[in-house]
Amino acid sequence: MKKLLDEFKTFITKGNIIDMAIGVIIGGAFTGLVTSLLDNIISPILGFFSVGGINGFSITLFKAELRIGAFFMDIVNFLIMAAVVFLIMKFVNSIINKFKKQEEAAPPKPSKEEELLTEIRDLLKAQAAGTVSAEKKSE
Repeated sequence: MKKLLDEFKTFITKGNIIDMAIGVIIGGAFTGLVTSLLDNIISPILGFFSVGGINGFSITLFKAELRIGAFFMDIVNFLIMAAVVFLIMKFVNSIINKFKKQEEAAPPKPSKEEELLTEIRDLLKAQAAGTVSAEKKSE
């Protein structure tokens, strides 16, 4: 139980909760925006082609009203939300990949100590192989 509480504490302190809360708030606001787009722009345009509007389209079956128009608008709402989330994630991933490529493309320059150690290593390998020239030995 203690391990589980420690993991939860780590989860909270890493900022994941704050990121998730911000995502929920922005998602709620965006949902309102998409719903407004559907109710005020897309639904009236589609309703122009059908009698009573797309949201008013329903079928009564065994005393139960099947609101097909409202279901259709929910599908459109979902597709718009999914497309926007997909585009946002594609944008974020492209930025992340760009930074990763920059990090991989430019390896850090070795320090003076590393350069000297590399030179010494190469000289020792050459000396062990018996290929050190007289010039290198005199230095």
